Amino acid sequence: AKNWLMGISSESDPESQEAVGTGPRQAQPQAEDDRIQDRAIATLLNMIGIRRVGSSTIIEISAAASTPQRAVDIADMLARQYIQKNIAMKANASRQYSEWLARFVSEQQRGLAEAASALASFTSNPRDQFKLAELQSATDARRTLYENTLNQLTEARQRITYPVSDATIVSQATLPLSKARPRSALIIAFASAVGLGVGLALAMIRHAGDRRIIRPHQIAESGGLPFVTLLATSRRIRNGHPARFLAAGTGSSTAAYPVIPGMAELSATVVGLRRKRRVVIGIVAVNPGGGASTIACELAVLSSISGAHTLLIDAAAQKSSLSKSIAPHSSTGLVDVLENGELIQTAALALTPTLKFLPLGKVEAVTPAIRLSSRRTQLSFAELKKEFDAIFVDISAFSTSPDANAIAPELDGVLVVTSHGRTTIDDTMRVIDTLRNVGAEILGAIINHAPKRIES
Repeated sequence: AKNWLMGISSESDPESQEAVGTGPRQAQPQAEDDRIQDRAIATLLNMIGIRRVGSSTIIEISAAASTPQRAVDIADMLARQYIQKNIAMKANASRQYSEWLARFVSEQQRGLAEAASALASFTSNPRDQFKLAELQSATDARRTLYENTLNQLTEARQRITYPVSDATIVSQATLPLSKARPRSALIIAFASAVGLGVGLALAMIRHAGDRRIIRPHQIAESGGLPFVTLLATSRRIRNGHPARFLAAGTGSSTAAYPVIPGMAELSATVVGLRRKRRVVIGIVAVNPGGGASTIACELAVLSSISGAHTLLIDAAAQKSSLSKSIAPHSSTGLVDVLENGELIQTAALALTPTLKFLPLGKVEAVTPAIRLSSRRTQLSFAELKKEFDAIFVDISAFSTSPDANAIAPELDGVLVVTSHGRTTIDDTMRVIDTLRNVGAEILGAIINHAPKRIES
């Protein structure tokens, strides 16, 4: 990738210079073959390394490739090509030297012939012995130079026929024991350090900007609530429906409770609230799917198991999951009791000896929660407190219905249900502040669907 980027940058330099007008175009573009050859040479230069070993005449060649064998082949081929190039250069130099010697031999041969002719002419009619000795010496010198030049010519032609390189391969390239690059350990260490740093930075940014509810202290500090409870998701709860024994109307399966991890602690807190005359408690979720109906059912069951006479009221007109799962065939309910208070005896279903359930009934125009807030009904929480030790009211989710604002002031307290990792602290605080503005008392908050590790 680095070589590719470097190649791209080197190729784009001339074009960028021309684009900004650094100078007129001086030469025509190279042919495609020349560009390919230049690119191949540049690639080869990036792959090989040549260095001299100490002060010796030994040259060490190293090559880098994708495989060890390919690196060996490149190094060997480079050494052989260097020797072949050296041999070719020596042969070419010997050829040029031979041609020059051939011309020089011809000149020496003519000079020798002329000197020999002059010596022969003077010898046939000698008049001066000194002149004769001079000519004899010149002829011998010419003959010696001619013979030496002729010998050099013969050696030069031999070097052309059998050229010998000045270099030789001392040892063949060997397979590397390990790769030189990329250095995996260094890269892994660097990548780990960078990844850890980036991960911590992103985590801090996410933590600082994440407004979803994860920890109890987020609600407790922001809303000033006396307690915040974590409830983990139970595998025994299917699709948010209450326990099957409630639908069957028998009390033989109460030993299975509580089925939601953390519900026992919440029930103990509610018992403490009941001692403070917080008898009528509403459970409202911030958003749909928060599990308010299941929590209301669980609290009612645990309250009845403790021996307290308990009433569970389904006032969630938007999604009456309690009525559909516990009393799907009920003909009367909360809507009917609001018209005729005497129907409470028949409308409230006895699920266990200490637990009764008042289903929703058929809602037409105005929801039961809004009718209860008008206080112009036949149903009074004050009268219900005389018969029941604890009353739990399931209310529609705050974001989908105004029922919570209407009925909350009539209750002794409200428990706000949020979803772990889904409900934001801003939405939760808006619900809490709105309910307080209408006169409701917020008893605490419940973080539902929390992982078990968080819950512990």
